[in-house]
Amino acid sequence: MPRSMTGFGAAETAAGDRRWQVEIRTVNGRALKCGCRIPEQLHGIETDIEKEVAKHLARGSVTVTVRLHDESDRAAAHLNLEVVRAYIRELAPVMQEAGLTVSAGDLLSLPGVVEEVEDEDARSSAMPVLRSLIAEACGGVVTMREAEGQALFNDVKGHLDSITDVLAQVQAKAPEIAAAYQDRLKQRMDSMLSELGSQSREEDIIREVAIFAERTDIAEEISRLGTHVEQFAELLGNGDGQIGRTLDFLAQEMLREANTMGSKCQDASVARCIVEIKGAVDRIKEQVQNIE
Repeated sequence: MPRSMTGFGAAETAAGDRRWQVEIRTVNGRALKCGCRIPEQLHGIETDIEKEVAKHLARGSVTVTVRLHDESDRAAAHLNLEVVRAYIRELAPVMQEAGLTVSAGDLLSLPGVVEEVEDEDARSSAMPVLRSLIAEACGGVVTMREAEGQALFNDVKGHLDSITDVLAQVQAKAPEIAAAYQDRLKQRMDSMLSELGSQSREEDIIREVAIFAERTDIAEEISRLGTHVEQFAELLGNGDGQIGRTLDFLAQEMLREANTMGSKCQDASVARCIVEIKGAVDRIKEQVQNIE
């Protein structure tokens, strides 16, 4: 059963005075690409987070968001008093001259006044906690991917069934094309030659029909397209792991065969059938882009 590449999972836990939260969002992507949004005091552990995600997810564009709520005294920011005094010395004459005042909030917003406290303990203790949270969040992602994969399976399977039905119609009509061409050719030749008091020769008609039949024969394309559809359905229903790329390749081959049939086709009813097939293959290709 296929799995989608769209998913979401979250997990959280408390460890001492700290509360950790992890959210993982995934969308479709050609390979596994992981981006991290983490608190400033945890910068430097992005590579470790990506390695943990890779243990659980194989493909897709992944965004990992880590939130840390620290309720201890360590969470307080550091006030650089030297910078504050320097600002006051520079601003006092200007404020006095203009008759303005500076609030504490104004001072705190100035560059360099508030400094984040380096929390080495948070960085060193992060990964043991985050490993279990990432595993739990990835489990939620996989569950959602599998549920959406079922919906993808139902949709794609419907398009495959439609292609199979229409292809059977094309296969039934294909032998009639040459016979219909032979009738039309004989009527045209008889009409033209009757004005000259002559008649068409059977061998000439047979030769022209043979050339036409060879040029417009789509039997091989019908066979190959049918085989691709069977392979696609088998992999879709029984494939395990990363099947998205293989399904994408098969969909491209299906479209190539349909295009070849369209370029050879000289019959209006068969041409309409081929347009239906190409439309179904296009919709399959769109859905396959989100299969892992």
